[in-house]
Amino acid sequence: MSPRDLPPATLTEPIKIAVLAMGGEGGGVLADWIVDLGEANGWFAQTTSVPGVAQRTGATIYYVELFPGADVPGARAPVLAQAPLPGDVDIVLASELMEAGRAVQRGFVTSHNTTLITSTHRVYSIAEKSAMGDGRVDSAALLRQAGRAARRFISFDMAEAAERTGSVLSAVLFGALSGSGVLPFSCKQFEETIERGGVGVKPSLKAFDLGQAEARKADTDAPPSKPRAPQSAAADVQPSHPAVARLVARALQLPASVRGTAVEGVRRLVD
Repeated sequence: MSPRDLPPATLTEPIKIAVLAMGGEGGGVLADWIVDLGEANGWFAQTTSVPGVAQRTGATIYYVELFPGADVPGARAPVLAQAPLPGDVDIVLASELMEAGRAVQRGFVTSHNTTLITSTHRVYSIAEKSAMGDGRVDSAALLRQAGRAARRFISFDMAEAAERTGSVLSAVLFGALSGSGVLPFSCKQFEETIERGGVGVKPSLKAFDLGQAEARKADTDAPPSKPRAPQSAAADVQPSHPAVARLVARALQLPASVRGTAVEGVRRLVD
């Protein structure tokens, strides 16, 4: 049973939330927002994090637990856990599709309990990039598996939404969390949390609104949105130096299967 199915007064266990994000995506800010959301509205809240550095910019698991009753006079503070346990997570927020796959692989996502909210865009891992051939993981298969594993599944391209609003992915995820309705807090309470932060409030609220709207539109029975592959800057290369322009022109004449790689190589190696 999901936390949204129970009024706060009847909860006997904390609401357990795992946030899987890569470095620079605001995962820590998102976890802090969730804690502030709870504490400002009479809940006990705690967050911990386990950093990782093995892939890409480092994938960190932030863990948040929320328990009602902090606003009750004389209430005893509950003992909250330090890390998520497989099979015992209510909400998983993933900043990228591979991170959602990792959450499923680790057992954090279960069909009887977990709401999984993820972005569908990809940031390729070192293993994918270093493969001699096409080493990319099948994104469509990742989406199918994630949808089967979760009780509720909400997915859309949050990186694109962040770009569109001039904000960061964490604000879109926070909006999607609100739009899912899985937490017993109102939209206004979510927005007030961002406002209390006092940093980048206007673009963050814009991204929050878009994330909330996209989450509300998401249909768990409909086919998930097609994953967006990382976009190379090679397509936008417009060199001003004649020598570089000639190199790019030669690269653009190569077969389509290698053209993008060649242009990207020119872009990276020319100072």
